[in-house]
Amino acid sequence: MAKTERELVFSILDNIYRKGSFSNITLEKHLKDEESKRKQNFIREMVYGVLENDIFLEHVISKSSKIKMKKIHKPILIILKMGIYQIFFMDSVPSSAAVNESVILAKKYGNKGSIGYVNGMLRNISRNKDELKNIDIEDPIKRISVKYSHPRWMVDKWTKEYGIDFTEDLCRSNNEKPNLNITVNTLKTSREDLKNRLKKSGFKTRESRYSVDSLIIENPFKISDIKEFKSGEFTIQDESSALVAQIMNPEPGSTVIDVCSAPGGKSVHIAQKMENKGRVISRDIYEHKLSLIRSNSQRLGIDIIETEIYDAIEIDGSLVNTADYVLVDAPCSGLGLIRRKPEIKANKSQEDIESLSDLQFRILNNAKNYLKIGGVLIYSTCTIGKRENVDIIDKFLKENTDFSKLDLSGYIKSEVEIPSLQEGYIELYPNIHGTDGFFIAKMKKTR
Repeated sequence: MAKTERELVFSILDNIYRKGSFSNITLEKHLKDEESKRKQNFIREMVYGVLENDIFLEHVISKSSKIKMKKIHKPILIILKMGIYQIFFMDSVPSSAAVNESVILAKKYGNKGSIGYVNGMLRNISRNKDELKNIDIEDPIKRISVKYSHPRWMVDKWTKEYGIDFTEDLCRSNNEKPNLNITVNTLKTSREDLKNRLKKSGFKTRESRYSVDSLIIENPFKISDIKEFKSGEFTIQDESSALVAQIMNPEPGSTVIDVCSAPGGKSVHIAQKMENKGRVISRDIYEHKLSLIRSNSQRLGIDIIETEIYDAIEIDGSLVNTADYVLVDAPCSGLGLIRRKPEIKANKSQEDIESLSDLQFRILNNAKNYLKIGGVLIYSTCTIGKRENVDIIDKFLKENTDFSKLDLSGYIKSEVEIPSLQEGYIELYPNIHGTDGFFIAKMKKTR
């Protein structure tokens, strides 16, 4: 018997909360059959909505329950969060339906006592919705943390770096639905041509603000099922990520080394910029990730990418002084991707950032050795904050005086001011630029 929409939501959330699964991967796994795809808008909204508002939902539970949070059986806690999310955020679902459907789930995944508990809790919360919705907390850090469901350490960190108003705006944006962006494969078509053909197929598109090869798809349902995707005319990639190849601007016939390449979106875009002429060495430590790059390259008609298993923290003597361009798309905390992977808020810590920054610097300091004199070094992350970004570049340039920053003004045309371009790097934020949070720096080996 097929699962109902809410049963699927429960199964997905159970995998994410209790097994640490990634939301995007888990969703696709559960939505692979045709029947589930017809339900997917509801399911996606519920899953991402619960994850995005997790701290707020727990705040409501803690204020309404006589049972301490840590003593609530995990499946029942998930069911409560689902019910509260529907009551507070889904206007299309009557509160009575949210309660009744949650009780049905409790009958299947709980016990007799939990059925009454879920029923009583959600009815009480529904009656006191307006009072509970008011976050009356004097401490601004805690208020933002609860209201927008970001861990306190994260709000505190961003407030110290960007100020309280910017941080609240950023947290609000992190809970909004992101755009789906595609990068046009210029080896096979043009942005304008693809845009027109997608429009004829019923897709609403608009050109991206910063990337010259990107389109924003406003109604992307089943976009990967269409013939244009299958024939390799585009990849799914955020505009911020597409800017890496645009800023690198590699010459055809060059040698490029991408030291942390998986899943390969930047490698294939770089190859496009090179007109499929030259050599792109794409490395990662996992074979299954490299196989994704190979299959994607084949779909896009790219044959200059060489995939290799190699750990970026080790120096490969055979490649020293051989590359015209090197990309370090470093492992990072991913705080710029919260809109797409809201579970990051629960899975990352301040300690993670400290350990990652050490790894990032080590990889960057190794990768510099592969460049010829006059070669270009690109450092990028999909995160927000100085520790993994500007601080890494400042330290690198201080210790490596044979490298200098390059002005990025000529690579990006924008109506929204990006003041750091002349300083050799770009910082993008969801609340300002409408992209994923991202950082890109460009440096040149001068001697």
